[in-house]
Amino acid sequence: MGYSSSPGTPTAASLASAGFAAAPGNGSPEPGTINLPNEPRPADQLPARAGETTAQNPWPVSVLSQKFYGAVERWPAAWVTGQITQINTRRAGSAYITLRDDFEDIAMEVNGFGRFAAAASQFVQGDRVVIHGKANLWMKRTSLSLRGDTILKVGTGGSLKAMIDELRKRLKGEGLFDVDHKLPLPEFPKTIGLICAPQARAEGDVITNVNLRWPTVSFKVVHVHVQGEQCPGEVVQAIERLNADPDVDVIIVARGGGSFEDLIGFSDERVVRAAYSCTKPLVSAIGHEDDWTLLDLVADLRASTPTDAAKRVVPDVNEQSQLIEGAIERMRLRVRSRVENEIRLIEGYANRPSLTQPHTMLEPHQRLIDDSLQRLDIGLRRIVDDAQLTIEKAHASLTALSPQSTLNRGYAVVQSADGHVLDDASRVSPGDDITVTLKQGVITATATSTAR
Repeated sequence: MGYSSSPGTPTAASLASAGFAAAPGNGSPEPGTINLPNEPRPADQLPARAGETTAQNPWPVSVLSQKFYGAVERWPAAWVTGQITQINTRRAGSAYITLRDDFEDIAMEVNGFGRFAAAASQFVQGDRVVIHGKANLWMKRTSLSLRGDTILKVGTGGSLKAMIDELRKRLKGEGLFDVDHKLPLPEFPKTIGLICAPQARAEGDVITNVNLRWPTVSFKVVHVHVQGEQCPGEVVQAIERLNADPDVDVIIVARGGGSFEDLIGFSDERVVRAAYSCTKPLVSAIGHEDDWTLLDLVADLRASTPTDAAKRVVPDVNEQSQLIEGAIERMRLRVRSRVENEIRLIEGYANRPSLTQPHTMLEPHQRLIDDSLQRLDIGLRRIVDDAQLTIEKAHASLTALSPQSTLNRGYAVVQSADGHVLDDASRVSPGDDITVTLKQGVITATATSTAR
């Protein structure tokens, strides 16, 4: 670095006299170095004014910071207007605000406590406000901020928040944020399209966490501006490019945290419509959990951070391995149980008497046959006995009614010569031959007379 010879700036002579050497020598300091005490010097030995400081007798940082602090303390309080781009009132009794100029890309930090913090808790990103406060210097880091004591709201007309709200309502009316239009994420993506800033931490967060969870995934990264005027157009082109790529399964738009104004490009209408027209699942991972953009509303999934997007886009290989192992174990248990049941069933069949002693299967049938034969024999005997009794009765009746029985009682049967039984004496004439049958023997005679 060169030095000019303008008044108040160090010269070669003054640097040499202060202890800087042009070339090293024995016992002399190295070029560009200076010897200073290693212990703090008393305040009365320090220069009283900035113009009295030298390279050999400089002010410590604490002294210069104290000088700044004293100067700032003498500044009067002022009213300032701007737009809230970041606000944090989560810690009770304190408020921290980033206030942006309404027209220029300039911002400042505002903080306050007590009543100011209570009032500030009613405001959100995008609100236009007027704040009264006094400049304050935090000596530990020599950082300048405005210590607020009063905060008032300005009408919403013309604020970024109001314009985005109007755009949100219009796009919602067109159905761009409808749930039924959102696509489900692929369960096992092979290629992820990533839209982010070059050398951004968000890119590393997504890729690292995805590879930890599902190492087989590949990436197609498109670098874009993630803030400023170039942001919306480049993001739209990146979405269209990855959507047209047949290898890409899901698209992640990632950006780290930032102020409301830094993220405004992702609420651009062109970006929202490009995301709506995308035929592949699109994940919005813009900023932190408290940040929001219109891209979050149209995206198929809104992740709170880039790291959260990585965890939600791919499964965990360890969890999937456990699921597979659990499923395999359940299959083994079920198959083992089924086999054991079949074995018990077969053993039950094998131990049945019908198989161990097959003849036992015939015993009931044999008993049935034996009983049937016995009943048949008894039945036939009864039939025969009944028939025999009937025959005997018929024989007795016939015997009692037969002519022989009559003859046996001493009667005789008289027949004419032609064999007809004569039962009327008028049918015989004297001189006719007749035959008389007795109990034993037959007599042939001739009728000599007849009488009635």
